[in-house]
Amino acid sequence: MKLVFATNNLNKLKEVQVLIPEHIQLLSLKDIGCLEDVPETQETIEGNAIQKAEYIKAHYGYDCFADDTGLEVKALNGEPGVYSARYAGTQRDANDNMNLLLENLKDKPNRQAQFKTVVALNLHGELRTFTGICEGNITHEKQGEQGFGYDPIFKAKGFIKTFAEISLEEKNTIGHRGKAVKQLVNYLNKI
Repeated sequence: MKLVFATNNLNKLKEVQVLIPEHIQLLSLKDIGCLEDVPETQETIEGNAIQKAEYIKAHYGYDCFADDTGLEVKALNGEPGVYSARYAGTQRDANDNMNLLLENLKDKPNRQAQFKTVVALNLHGELRTFTGICEGNITHEKQGEQGFGYDPIFKAKGFIKTFAEISLEEKNTIGHRGKAVKQLVNYLNKI
């Protein structure tokens, strides 16, 4: 089986690739010649994932899955949420995003947050979604060099290290994207 993972984010691709069974050939957008930005104009994380999966199927004809992820911070009423990648502007700079988030939380004692990933699968004309959530807290400063996005300021519940301080294997075990992709894989293994 061939499946396109509708992302240009090489970090996401690397994270997901280790979770997909060998009998599924995972193709990137580059592999199918999709070099344009896939639209993400919906108001929800789920909406963006579905939009990307439908776009690839409609324009390239491949069965595919797409994800969208947001960091939802309780004290900020769920911000940055669906705008996580462009929280500090359209330049989509992870450091700018983290700095703005830390600044917005400066006077807030509640640092509870959760990462939410929705994976949308468009397979044989049917659409299914899978959701993974990882609860945790926002740190007061960046810690660690691994991972990407908000990983240096997010500690999963019950952990003393940030996502940027743990291995990819550990992150895939407890993380939001890993949880959603495992649901996807379980579904694919049953069909």
